[in-house]
Amino acid sequence: MPQKTLITKPLDIQHILDHALVLAEHSSWENLQLTALANSLNFSVVQLARLVKQKDELADAWFDRADEAMLSTELAGADTAADKLELAIRSWLNALVPYPRLTRQMLYYKLEPGHVHLQAAALLRISRTVQWLRELTGLKASGSARVTQELALSGLFVSIFIGWLHDTSPAQTASLKRLKFALATLNKLGLCR
Repeated sequence: MPQKTLITKPLDIQHILDHALVLAEHSSWENLQLTALANSLNFSVVQLARLVKQKDELADAWFDRADEAMLSTELAGADTAADKLELAIRSWLNALVPYPRLTRQMLYYKLEPGHVHLQAAALLRISRTVQWLRELTGLKASGSARVTQELALSGLFVSIFIGWLHDTSPAQTASLKRLKFALATLNKLGLCR
């Protein structure tokens, strides 16, 4: 059996993720095998395992990409914190547009009953994203007002994301309208300060 040609350049997680998404799009996220991914990249399994210890790390890299899009969003033109929140959340969602079906499958995988460790990590990710949203948009609530604001933003973020994942309207316009309405409600409640 011929020996695999070892790749000598550094492996890049985003390049590997892009390839994994293309492979999984042909079947499903669940059916994506890391050994098949290594073979298709002409990597040894050892090389791939040095960078990707488990398939969920690729899902995390996918959501990292959405976080990076959100963090890169130009918010200077937005007038209010609610407008900034809308732009930031839209940027986060737009980063996931190319693969909504796979994004759903990644979440289903995380929510399987035996994956409590992945569910705990997902809660931490939501918390981190919400903290960045607060930072980016200049929200300054403190004490119990901050806790209320974080809970409200977390609920809004998760509900909009879940709705967006199942939104079949053109360009997910139904979800984006719900986002605008939900942010207007938070603003009326004084939670966008």
